[in-house]
Amino acid sequence: MLDQLLGLIQQNSQEAIVQNPAIPNEKNDDVMQTLLGSVTGGLQEHVHSGNIQGIMGLLSGNSGTSSSSLMNNPIVSSIATKAISAIMQKFGMDSSAASGIVASVLPGVLGGLISKISNPGDSSIDFNGMLGGLLGGGSSTANQAQSSGFDFNQIGYAMADGKLDMSDLMRMGGSLMGGGNTSAAANNQQQSGGMDLGGLLGGLFGK
Repeated sequence: MLDQLLGLIQQNSQEAIVQNPAIPNEKNDDVMQTLLGSVTGGLQEHVHSGNIQGIMGLLSGNSGTSSSSLMNNPIVSSIATKAISAIMQKFGMDSSAASGIVASVLPGVLGGLISKISNPGDSSIDFNGMLGGLLGGGSSTANQAQSSGFDFNQIGYAMADGKLDMSDLMRMGGSLMGGGNTSAAANNQQQSGGMDLGGLLGGLFGK
């Protein structure tokens, strides 16, 4: 996961970082690594807080893949805020310069990631590998998910094809949590602080 993300950051950083006179050449890699940490850290925060449905919606392209739609996504917005703050603190840039870098690089990185993950023909990274990495278990976590009957790929590809939407995912969460009325189970969980798919998955993975 990290290799794919870093590769996408490098591909999208030529103008904003490498050719940026405000960034010394010897700091280029450090800035890219800072962006990498912000992206992975931001995604992990949402996964561990239980926002699995939001992450799946983002990675499947359900939120859109244009620069404007991505930057307006609340998950991406939180990642951007984290990245801007980190760049300002580590490299002494002002808010405008740091924001310009993030706005130039982040949409291309996430758009490329979505394109790879949501494409069943691209074997470099998939939903199972990405979510497994974010949950901290890598491929073994993804394998445990599949052995428990929860296949991120099946769900993610269906969402990318428009065959599954967020309400379907919530109903699935309610079904997996038990109870005869799956929609009610999901709604009750959502009303009590957001549907805890993160907790559900944590139970599946023995975390």
